[in-house]
Amino acid sequence: MFTAKANEIFQKVIDTYHIKNTVDQTFKNIYDEDKNLIEHLLYRKCWIDTVQWHYEDIIRDPNIDPVEALKLKRQIDASNQDRTDMVEYIDSYFLSLYDDVEPKPNATINTESPAWAIDRLSILALKIYHMNEEVERPDASSSHKLNCTTKLNVLLEQRKDLSKAIDDLLADIKNGDKYMKVYKQMKMYNDDELNPVLRGQK
Repeated sequence: MFTAKANEIFQKVIDTYHIKNTVDQTFKNIYDEDKNLIEHLLYRKCWIDTVQWHYEDIIRDPNIDPVEALKLKRQIDASNQDRTDMVEYIDSYFLSLYDDVEPKPNATINTESPAWAIDRLSILALKIYHMNEEVERPDASSSHKLNCTTKLNVLLEQRKDLSKAIDDLLADIKNGDKYMKVYKQMKMYNDDELNPVLRGQK
């Protein structure tokens, strides 16, 4: 199933990132874009999510230098844009994959595209990894570990359910029971024609 491969790739990304465990490390995609396009996209997508996860940790430091905080905010903004771009690339992959499928007359549209559901699956992989860290943290109290174990079990169940939902959605699209309709991003705050602050500086 598709999500078995996706979850394996996400775990590989997260494990690789935590070898050096720094947001400044060099990114290298282990999958060739021409030979393994979807694997290449999934690996890149989860790497962006993983770096941003740690950006979000750093910026919440109450003692962070304001200049550094502003710099980090800009990095988070750029990361968010990269994340959205990757979702669109992944959806484009599926649009191309199922381009020759004729939707059935009673076919329905899903509330979200496959790639946005995969986006949530990538974030879940990060939640599971870091919640498991808390469960195994040597200096944590027994009550903390117990609480985190309960949360970890919920996250694992959530991943199981989401994985099945994604696989079912892809099967439905392939069979013509559902059809894809992708809305391109329409973010206004990055556009110097739509953001009045940026427009005023032109």
